[in-house]
Amino acid sequence: MSKVGLLQFDPTVGDLEQNVLRLSTLATQAKEAGATVGISTELAVCGYPPRDLLMERDFVERSMAAALNMSAPLPVLIGTPIPAEDDRTLPTNGVVRSGPDATSITNDEHGRIVAEKQLLPTYDVFDEARYFAAKNRSGLARSFGGFTLGVTVCEDAWQSAGMTPSSYAQDPIEHIAEWTRQGVDIHATVNLSASPFHTEKFTTRLAVARHAAAVLNHPFLLANQVGGNDDLLFDGRSLVVWPDGRAVVAPSWQEGVLIVDLNDASACTWVGSHADDALCIGSATLMVLEPGDDGSSFVDTIEELTNAVVTGLADYCRKSSIGSIVLGLSGGIDSAVAACVAAEALGPENVTGLAMPSRHSSQHSIDDALHTAQALGMHHHLHPIDGMHTSVETTLANVLANGHPVAGENLQARLRAILVMGYANANGSMAVTTGNKSEIAQGYCTLYGDMAGGYAPLGDVYKMEVYAMAERFNQRASSQGKTEPVSVSTMTKPPSAELAPDQTDQDTLPPYERLDTILRAHIEGGQNADDLVALGHDANTVMDVLTRLERNEHKRWQMPPAPRVSPRAFGQGWRRPLASNHDWRRVS
Repeated sequence: MSKVGLLQFDPTVGDLEQNVLRLSTLATQAKEAGATVGISTELAVCGYPPRDLLMERDFVERSMAAALNMSAPLPVLIGTPIPAEDDRTLPTNGVVRSGPDATSITNDEHGRIVAEKQLLPTYDVFDEARYFAAKNRSGLARSFGGFTLGVTVCEDAWQSAGMTPSSYAQDPIEHIAEWTRQGVDIHATVNLSASPFHTEKFTTRLAVARHAAAVLNHPFLLANQVGGNDDLLFDGRSLVVWPDGRAVVAPSWQEGVLIVDLNDASACTWVGSHADDALCIGSATLMVLEPGDDGSSFVDTIEELTNAVVTGLADYCRKSSIGSIVLGLSGGIDSAVAACVAAEALGPENVTGLAMPSRHSSQHSIDDALHTAQALGMHHHLHPIDGMHTSVETTLANVLANGHPVAGENLQARLRAILVMGYANANGSMAVTTGNKSEIAQGYCTLYGDMAGGYAPLGDVYKMEVYAMAERFNQRASSQGKTEPVSVSTMTKPPSAELAPDQTDQDTLPPYERLDTILRAHIEGGQNADDLVALGHDANTVMDVLTRLERNEHKRWQMPPAPRVSPRAFGQGWRRPLASNHDWRRVS
């Protein structure tokens, strides 16, 4: 039997010409490795998610034309938006045939259109019913490079496994299974996917694929997008699963081609992308799983989290033509890890850290910031802000004398933002923020101060995960014979914003181990106040944490984009009202 090439692709949204060129290159690599057909990812030609670009008919039409006219050395199924039949209806999320043999189609009533997505998710980060019309016809690609393939698009595979929040009216996997029961000889079913990453997603996606293969009683192949687009990350891990549960999984965080031999799992191979700027983070090792193995033993959660955050920043900058980064380097754990992420994503020569001590800054913080910068090989500048601070305090003396003490503390954060933004603007760089999810949840961040920047690499990373990432960056440096970038002092000193004498975060927050547990259970697990108390948390602590979470929504509406790495991130998956009088003390 011939081989199938799953084109694990990292598209740039809207860059139709470049996307088609890269897809063609991947298709060529697939052919050179022995594949006779190629399968792209969902909406590969325009990139996912294109959001409101889909409301421009010209964009949809040009995407379709680009997909149909792609030059490739073998037949390829390409994900593309398909224009609506008239101005009163929405386009569809579809799949077309391109490359050689694209026009010699039998039993395909839609010509070169092979499939159109049937199930449109509207939960979590998805809003596909806003853009697309759902179809009720399962796809079938006959006489396709020697194959007959069932064709599905991303969500189409999830209903059958019971992995959607609510039931759809139809089941595309069951439709294809019915064809096989009626005697249609289908070699495999493919799924063109743009399945966003979070740290628990892989095992769920694998379970979906295994269920589909078992129901269909033939191999199920999933080509998944890789890379970052805006706040969404895609881990790749394209895969093939056989009906008995055996699976072969492509690497994460790398663009390339998974060559699938439907008859021999041991003959599956991985071919990395030839593009000079192709995403290539982590190991290129294939994951081979026996029936019943959910892959969790193969997945290092902190390694995946670290690679995901690096990927998010790297792709955001590459796709936005941003070549350098500026950040505040305080000597604390968050700025140290943010600097590590930036140095790995863009190269240390393209990262500038500013140490901006105030009268409340300790010498060890200044020294720790310098240690991180020197260990990473990034640029470092020292700019004490006490003179600026004194000047502004003098100007606002009458106001500050009778005002809230936080107003005086926040002046320091906002003065630092002036310096960071000044460096960024002067050098054509992007300022990045260094705050983590735990602090953002509790409002421990200053609007127009440490929240000022174009991207928040740690914005969906809990505080204790930041410490774990610091250990991972240190391990990577040590394994290469380099100085560990996060010093012992940074790892062990009490977290502090150093905006007041002897200030620490735990003056007003519970220990981060406890805070993270409460926040994760509430934000991602849906536990309410009574549930959290029943789990053993102190009632007053729970009320304080949930109240601060509610009162600081206005800050989160103004935070920069952050790469989504948790099952529920602030942003598209967290849609709380801004002007609200919800009070946890009244509803518990």
